Amino acid sequence: MQWLWTWGGECFGYRHNDDLWTFDGRHVGRFVGSEVYCPNGKYLGELMNQDRLITHCGKFSYIQPSFSPYAPRGAYARYAGYAIYAGYEDFPSPNAF
Repeated sequence: MQWLWTWGGECFGYRHNDDLWTFDGRHVGRFVGSEVYCPNGKYLGELMNQDRLITHCGKFSYIQPSFSPYAPRGAYARYAGYAIYAGYEDFPSPNAF
């Protein structure tokens, strides 16, 4: 399993073999080389820099054979945090300042 992020840095989900899964367990794409196609066969985007997903606007007309998505899987935590101790709360996000 390889975790993937959008080009802007948001955790999207992961690649397992040639399938693209969202962090909440939905099968949304299939890799053909570095390109990703949705279940109806239309181009979604591609993998760059080993772990970033990005969309090339000039490839929207690309098509591959369609496929039936697998049933949803369990969700994974998007962040690697710790459980909060009783009587504490999380430190404010940088966006709060």
